[in-house]
Amino acid sequence: MTKKDKKTSPYQFKDKAKDFKGTLKMLVKRLGQFKVQTIIAVIFAILAAVLNILGPRVLNNLMTLLFDVNGYQISEVTKFGLIVLSMYLVAGVLGYFQGFLMSKVSVGIAKQLRTEISKKINKLPLRYFDSHSYGDVLSRVTNDVDTVGNTLERTMSMLITSSVTIIGIPIVMFTISWQLTLISLLQIPLALIIVFLVVKFNQKYFIRQQKYLGDINGFVEESFSAHSVIKAFNGEEKAQQTFEKINNNLKTSSRKAQFFSGLMHPIANFASNIIYVLICLVGAHIAISSNNMAFLATIITFLTYTKLFNQPISQIGSISGTLQSTMAAAERVFEFLSENEQENEGEKTLTIKDVKGKVEFKHVNFGYTKDKQIIYDFNFTANPGEKIAIVGQTGAGKTTIVNLLMRFYEIDSGEILIDGVNTRDMNRSYVRSLFGMVLQDTWLFEGTIKENLRFSRPEATDEEIITACKMANVDHFIRTEPKGYDMVLAEETNISAGQKQLLTIARAMVQNAPLLILDEATSSVDTRTEILIQTAMDRLTKGRTSFVIAHRLSTIKNADKIIVMKDGNIVEIGTHEQLIEKGGVYKELYTSQFENGEEI
Repeated sequence: MTKKDKKTSPYQFKDKAKDFKGTLKMLVKRLGQFKVQTIIAVIFAILAAVLNILGPRVLNNLMTLLFDVNGYQISEVTKFGLIVLSMYLVAGVLGYFQGFLMSKVSVGIAKQLRTEISKKINKLPLRYFDSHSYGDVLSRVTNDVDTVGNTLERTMSMLITSSVTIIGIPIVMFTISWQLTLISLLQIPLALIIVFLVVKFNQKYFIRQQKYLGDINGFVEESFSAHSVIKAFNGEEKAQQTFEKINNNLKTSSRKAQFFSGLMHPIANFASNIIYVLICLVGAHIAISSNNMAFLATIITFLTYTKLFNQPISQIGSISGTLQSTMAAAERVFEFLSENEQENEGEKTLTIKDVKGKVEFKHVNFGYTKDKQIIYDFNFTANPGEKIAIVGQTGAGKTTIVNLLMRFYEIDSGEILIDGVNTRDMNRSYVRSLFGMVLQDTWLFEGTIKENLRFSRPEATDEEIITACKMANVDHFIRTEPKGYDMVLAEETNISAGQKQLLTIARAMVQNAPLLILDEATSSVDTRTEILIQTAMDRLTKGRTSFVIAHRLSTIKNADKIIVMKDGNIVEIGTHEQLIEKGGVYKELYTSQFENGEEI
């Protein structure tokens, strides 16, 4: 696949999020998709901040009036009071609507990211999941997206309000007293230097925090899914030790991230208190030296403005911490969305009108990684309606052949043909629709039996479903349940492994695909259920080209051809009788199962 082939998805990004600035740029692009709401929210936030800034200025005029030695009129005091009250009331209403709009934007972005991740998962090649745990992917869908969505609203509101306040307050203060304004502004350089150093130094800890959060989610997910295995091997202590190690890494990175972010607030408060003292001293000196007692009102106003001015500077600490956490989470989300997708095959419309079922492998080579080849020059032909068994020891390449047939992975070289048509020339989804699958690991989703059986063919009628279940020897079991075919399958549903396997066979019968892939799954069931499953599989394979990954060799005696694989190569091909008579690898495998006490 060329690089050109991979540039097919609207969910891909040209640049991966690798730093704070790059991630912030991507997040701003997301805000641009909610342009109207964001612009209105920004305007409301600015207007609210401006009104809050002008409030003390009006109060300064009121206090100056009260300090006037010539006296004052009650009407004047009432007028200034009503103006201030109206300003704060309007600012409150604007702030409410600004918060409401930003909430809608942040929720919308979170929803959009989850949707894109969900679509991305279906577009990624299986190679990606070979190198990433499901827990890590789950953490990006839940924790990381939640972090972005939950903190974006608060961060945006704070950034807008703080920016307007930091710019607006000094302008207003200069109109009152330039001397006291210069004193108040002394805290800005200190705050900016601290913020720059903290953000630069601390971002790596927030990234580690999100990474270890993904690790711990992945470990918990794996531990719960393998809970019985851990208990069976008395592995609780080892599992707990592994958990503690990951948990300690998370604690350390979180502690460092929060500690350095937390330095902002006390330092800003200390600087603010120093400024308070200087304003009082310098203001008192100006009032006394100019013999202007009305200047006391200006001192009070400046203390108010300094307090207002200190709020955004103090908020910078929490904003920087929150913003770093948001950017670290967003970076993981955007990195996931930036992963190379499978080739877009929407333009491939080639189909096979009347599928006969002839499958050919021609000089197929494949490796999961470039430096580790699995399949070597694989050549084989399955004629229509033949039952092909694939046997071999663990790691021989049996499952790999199935993965290549289904195009879960793309071959490195060679061809796989169905009725003479190269599978690469057909849409990937269409190729998979030609195969019915019954895997060793049964998968049934939470829903009714009828919904599960219709999973691959929603238009199937009730009569077709019942017929398939009768052929799969599972109709009797279903009818013994109180709700029959409307019985809901869930985690707590008490049905056996054999019954689940029979349901998956019935599901494949409902699909009625021309080709089949079967991964035998009779080793964990009783003899009677094994017979039922084997009978159902025989009915399912009748008249269809089928590939059976054989574990119990006794179950594939009637196969038309048996492929014996070793280290990615075909070492023997023939019927059961031919291979036993040959006395090679197959006979050795067959005899070893007999000697180990397995039924043959």
